[in-house]
Amino acid sequence: MKIMKFLSLVTLVLLVASCNQTAVSKKPVKTELDSVSYAIGMDVAKNVKASFDDFDDELFIQGFMNVLDSTDILLDETTAQTVVRTYFQKKQQEEAAKRAEDGEKNKEEGIAFLEENKGKDGVKTTASGLQYIVLKEGTGAKPTSSSKVKVHYHGTLIDGTVFDSSVDRGEPAEFGVTQVIKGWTEGLQLMSEGAKYKFFIPQELAYGANPRPGGPIKPYATLIFDVELLEVK
Repeated sequence: MKIMKFLSLVTLVLLVASCNQTAVSKKPVKTELDSVSYAIGMDVAKNVKASFDDFDDELFIQGFMNVLDSTDILLDETTAQTVVRTYFQKKQQEEAAKRAEDGEKNKEEGIAFLEENKGKDGVKTTASGLQYIVLKEGTGAKPTSSSKVKVHYHGTLIDGTVFDSSVDRGEPAEFGVTQVIKGWTEGLQLMSEGAKYKFFIPQELAYGANPRPGGPIKPYATLIFDVELLEVK
């Protein structure tokens, strides 16, 4: 079982570290094997931190030593595997429930925000639900679905949190009109070269339930972008 093998490796690392913490912390890395050994230790530590909110090192090492000595073993192999498997399944279920709860909250907050926003001065709403404000009209070409564009943009969540900004990076972005989220694809084709618009993008025209894992955009988040269309290619 992969989990049990992983935990055995972690146990060994913890055992060595607990028995000789000073030596481990001061031993230099000189050879290729030293580097590999140290890198594995780093990787195991990261996995432990990511997998457990709380961890009893003493019981962990006790279980390891009991198996090595074949004495005082508190759990049989089948029970031990079941305990570990159940723990991780429960953790996954709790995390999934939390994501679903947060996602539903984001969805409701986005709907309320857009409902209020659509009545504000200058806000226009398309048939798809995309909302936008014309900050500055352009005089150049309009992009089509086959166009490539050069833009500056500044993206925030409805609470003002900045999640991405070519303006802050000081470097415009270039991409195809259909290579972005639906709200952008639609909104860009409303603009003319030189224009600057503000988009209010409903979650269903953004990333919906599947934003980039680990990123600042959460499931069902409504997004806001200031977009300046610099060039149509």
